[in-house]
Amino acid sequence: MEQIIELHSETINNKILKLIDRTIKQNDGSYRIIKINFEDPEQDKVYIKLAVDAEGDKFEKIRQILTKTTGEADQLPEATILKPSLKDATAPPDFYSTSNHPTEVFIDGEWLNVKNIRMDALLVLRDGEVYATQLRDIKKGDLIVCTSAGVRVKQRDQQEDAVEFAFMTNEVSSERHVELEVRELAKKMKDLIGRGGKVYVVAGPVVIHTGGMIHFQDIIRKGYVSGLLSGNALAVHDIEFDLLGTSLGIDLNTGNGVPGGHSHHLRAINAVNISGSIAEAVADGTISSGIMYELVKNDVPFVLAGSIRDDGPLPDTIMDLVVAQEAYTEMIRDADMVIMLSSMLHSIG
Repeated sequence: MEQIIELHSETINNKILKLIDRTIKQNDGSYRIIKINFEDPEQDKVYIKLAVDAEGDKFEKIRQILTKTTGEADQLPEATILKPSLKDATAPPDFYSTSNHPTEVFIDGEWLNVKNIRMDALLVLRDGEVYATQLRDIKKGDLIVCTSAGVRVKQRDQQEDAVEFAFMTNEVSSERHVELEVRELAKKMKDLIGRGGKVYVVAGPVVIHTGGMIHFQDIIRKGYVSGLLSGNALAVHDIEFDLLGTSLGIDLNTGNGVPGGHSHHLRAINAVNISGSIAEAVADGTISSGIMYELVKNDVPFVLAGSIRDDGPLPDTIMDLVVAQEAYTEMIRDADMVIMLSSMLHSIG
């Protein structure tokens, strides 16, 4: 049975007509245009009267979409292009690839926030929601967002960035840069933790080699670290320093190698293997100080991701790359800040 929908649009153009046609047909309806009148020729305001035949719930959905969007014709997004995956872990060649910025997709007349946004993911429509999904997790039949049509990204406010990083201009020395950056970072960490926020740290063995572990241990004890993401190397060098006073056989006080130092990291790994795990080595007194010690003692979670270069590895190191990636992702899901104490190559993933 036909029902009447009356629309008042700011303008009339192909975009409006395509929106009407697409919205009604996507909801299994049919229609005919009864009348199009200019209500105010000077301002191009238009009255459109439609007779729409659609089932009750779908008719109401059509009505809501059209009455909500026709008044914004100049800003109407393009139709989102959805294509099915034809095989597990594959997508159509023109799939949309995400950034790490908040993203929305236009579905059935409304903008949907993308769930679990992350870099280098695909967008999948599932159960009325859009999810950022890694290529390896795509299943045959998944509806994939293709091209950038119907996708909008919320970029960080450039003025906010300018204010936030004004201290990084050339008006001060490079030494002053570092001091100001550290002060600004410490201020933000204190504010976030005070509000119940989460601060995660991505760190590599450079923290040990530079002697930074003492300060890192201190902020762990004070509750400023919600979790650590690292690899086998940081943990091994940290434990080696605790057990033998060296890092990769180097005395950090003198910068010189020590006799038999080349085997120290293996001896550290062996000691942990004897205990069973890092936590067990802390519990039985094998490990008595250091970053890993403070993490265990203060119930701060950590994920160690393995690599092809790792000696040992430690029993806590995850050598399955996919499992390690998923553990990283899960740990920082509620992150308010991530501090990267490594090279960009090793800390951004």
